[in-house]
Amino acid sequence: MESTAGAPAGGRTGARVELASVTKTRRQGRATVTSLAEVSLTIWPGQIVAVTGPSGAGKSTLLQLIGGLDIPDSGRIVVDGVDIGRLSSRHSAYFRGSVGFVFQRYHLLNNLSALDNVITPVLPLRVDFDKQERGRDLLAAVGLADQAGVLARELSGGQQQRVAIARALVNRPRLLLADEPTGNLDSRTGEEILDLLTELQAEHGMTLLLATHDSTVASQCQRLVELLDGRLVGDRDLTGADPDSTLRRISGPG
Repeated sequence: MESTAGAPAGGRTGARVELASVTKTRRQGRATVTSLAEVSLTIWPGQIVAVTGPSGAGKSTLLQLIGGLDIPDSGRIVVDGVDIGRLSSRHSAYFRGSVGFVFQRYHLLNNLSALDNVITPVLPLRVDFDKQERGRDLLAAVGLADQAGVLARELSGGQQQRVAIARALVNRPRLLLADEPTGNLDSRTGEEILDLLTELQAEHGMTLLLATHDSTVASQCQRLVELLDGRLVGDRDLTGADPDSTLRRISGPG
């Protein structure tokens, strides 16, 4: 049965994402390993969804498929009514450019400034805004207004992740995918990054998917999707739930 936990009444501006029996395999030596198996769910516009599970559960694969960075072996992924598996190469590239990605390892260009890193995705594009101005506005939004000219390699891990978030927003995405965005950070900095992501989501109305193995991060979201060995094993609506109670419930004993 398709999972549709937490369907809102409507009126949000984020993207709607639908997966129908999505399967993805990969080669590991001579063996074929299933990364995702028959996953079906609907993610509603403007939802903040935590995708959880142990290492190897399929979290990163799910985000990569939704973002158009990879294609499934079977099944369909539909974003705002468009089957992204049927797009031409040119339109696939355009779709990927419309999605915001935040990665655990930041993927900044170390020899470029914070500002240049933020605007890199839009440099070759014709856009209806001033690129430098938008980049500075985004750096201000993530608390780095005074770091625009600093080289990426000279920033702390938390600052680099903030730059990565600003970069992910430069195209004004309706869909933001964050793969373990706090995984390389200490707990305090991780909390700051999570707060920043949820604040920006609230401001812009994006649909936000967070892949995480951290129960604390998951408890702050509106919905919890659980993967195990590539299969969807749980889907909980956390809307209105107390984060502390949710954390105790999903962390288990101990």
